[in-house]
Amino acid sequence: MTNNRTIRLATPADLNDIMSVMDAARGIMRASGNMHQWIGGYPSVEVVKIDMDNHGGFVIVEYGKIVGYFAFLPSPEPTYNNIYEGRWADDSKPYHVVHRIASYPDVHGIFSDIMAFCFANETNIRIDTHRDNLIMQHNLLKHGFTYCGIIYLTSGDERLAYQKII
Repeated sequence: MTNNRTIRLATPADLNDIMSVMDAARGIMRASGNMHQWIGGYPSVEVVKIDMDNHGGFVIVEYGKIVGYFAFLPSPEPTYNNIYEGRWADDSKPYHVVHRIASYPDVHGIFSDIMAFCFANETNIRIDTHRDNLIMQHNLLKHGFTYCGIIYLTSGDERLAYQKII
């Protein structure tokens, strides 16, 4: 983590800044050819509020400005109960899941900072991403995650599932 960057729990006062970060991240996705993830108003203010209610919504702050957001939530993640065309690296131990990683395009190293924070608090992490999200897939493999198979969201949408255990 950079010296000027911190991670803290998100608060309702952060919502406008968080939604600005989400919009910027959506723009990164579209610019990289990922046209089908985060559509229809997702992630919404309501989704972020649920993250906060579950003490799992986090902001990344740099020089006093919110530059990123992510959810870090304990298991179980219901959509991870069934995995297809593969299997979890370990399906017996509790885990945390990381969702909704977002940042501004000119802020670099956010994924590394998030992973450092998460692995300082949990040794077993699962994450999923859209097939078109090549940036996220690259970051996951670069940070030692293993591709485990396919999961389906409650909407029926497919996601590629990854896990890393330290």
